Amino acid sequence: MKVHHLRNATLVIETGDKVILVDPMLGKKGTAGPPFTLFRFKPQRNPILDLPSNAMNIVEKTTHCLITHLHPDHLDKEAEDFLRSKQIPVICSIKDEVTLRKKGLNVSQTVEYWKESSFLGGKIQGIPAVHGYGFVAKPMGNVMGFHIELLNEKSIYLSADTIYTNDVHKVLTELKPEISVVACGTAQLDVFQPLLMRMDDILRFVQNAPNKVIANHLEAVNHCPTTRQQLKAEVSKIGLSEKIFIPNDGESRTY
Repeated sequence: MKVHHLRNATLVIETGDKVILVDPMLGKKGTAGPPFTLFRFKPQRNPILDLPSNAMNIVEKTTHCLITHLHPDHLDKEAEDFLRSKQIPVICSIKDEVTLRKKGLNVSQTVEYWKESSFLGGKIQGIPAVHGYGFVAKPMGNVMGFHIELLNEKSIYLSADTIYTNDVHKVLTELKPEISVVACGTAQLDVFQPLLMRMDDILRFVQNAPNKVIANHLEAVNHCPTTRQQLKAEVSKIGLSEKIFIPNDGESRTY
């Protein structure tokens, strides 16, 4: 299995002849939407940087697309156009099916929380995700992580936009994924608590993950203050640098 990190939460999983695009934000710098914050962080339009130069060559090979939720930094207009024009099979939460069909996307499979279903000859199940601390999670809407087991491949947990919860803990300790992807940008709006894990929870995730970890959702949208360097430094302090891959945009790794 080869995992390509493209930008923000957009990644590609290559397995055999299948190429799975996850949470595509494909537009040029500044085209996905207005700033998520005006005061707390510098108000830049999102995304705050372009895709890496090798990204679209990889994206063009897409055979399937997984969508964790409907925020524009996970599915932008450019990505909708791409998915619609090629009628790429989309796999999503049962709660997002109607909205995605209305956009003209080819929803081929829906997934429910804690229910296993067959997926590309293997299995997929939806994992609850909570997009923020306290009551900000409610207006953020529903989010679904995915635990995926494909034939002859390492199992992978896409935890999606979430804080550290009992459900996340259960996946790490009971399902024991061989690769766990965690959103590390500690996103925050101008008001309310963060929308993603604070550093202490990111470190708890890394510690409790049974195997390898991939960090994403970093340095691509204006409301995510955590940097790769900060994360590297904090992980190093607890001696877990070898466990976590903090990719630059366009970087890939084979597992």
